[in-house]
Amino acid sequence: MPSLADTYYERAGALLARARESNAPVIARLAPVIGQSIARGGVVHTFGSGHSELISREIIGRAGGLVCVTGIIDPTGGFVENLPGFGERLVERYDRQYQMIAGETVIVISNSGKNASPVDVALYAKAKGLTVAALTCMAMSRELASQHPSGKRLFEVADHVLDNGGVPGDAIVEAAGGIRAGPTSTLIGCSVLNWLMLSVMEWLAANGHPLPVLRSQNVPGAIEHNREVASRYRGRLSRQLA
Repeated sequence: MPSLADTYYERAGALLARARESNAPVIARLAPVIGQSIARGGVVHTFGSGHSELISREIIGRAGGLVCVTGIIDPTGGFVENLPGFGERLVERYDRQYQMIAGETVIVISNSGKNASPVDVALYAKAKGLTVAALTCMAMSRELASQHPSGKRLFEVADHVLDNGGVPGDAIVEAAGGIRAGPTSTLIGCSVLNWLMLSVMEWLAANGHPLPVLRSQNVPGAIEHNREVASRYRGRLSRQLA
């Protein structure tokens, strides 16, 4: 009988492969949109409430990643993500400090897609003329009622929807006593975002644009390089590198 870890490895690997296939058409449409915005000097905004913030941080200030990615950070860690109006106030404050400019893209991450703050951020960004990309679990979100006053779930607001391919409740392994364990939303969500960022880089290179990619600060010359590529985004990144 396989161990729980072996079962998770096999099932998660299968879900990852399916996510790669199912999201490829969305990434093919979205990458040029983001690439064109970056070519004009724009940045990519991200937001994830609660545990989803970990996924958003995967592509912020990351060695081997685009420097022009910035995050809307919830100081409560998602504790009040369903407090009416909180998400709107949060994104308004972020916008005043870092600017959300029409034509840019915001990636909003929510596994359930039902909570208020992610929908607040998505609606605010759309009203300002940004492209909204959602990363969610469609199998779960379709089953749940929205907690947002509009009654809308994240996938119903977004212009582009990336699906992490998970299951309702996120966990894919049956442990003792009927307990389910082994979540996949972070593993697959981070992979989806990296696939997207690599596709954006591919578009930029193919169209003759420089790649503002960070290097690991543990290699010689990296700090100087990172400061240089970040210099054009001074004042626009919530994690400042310049």
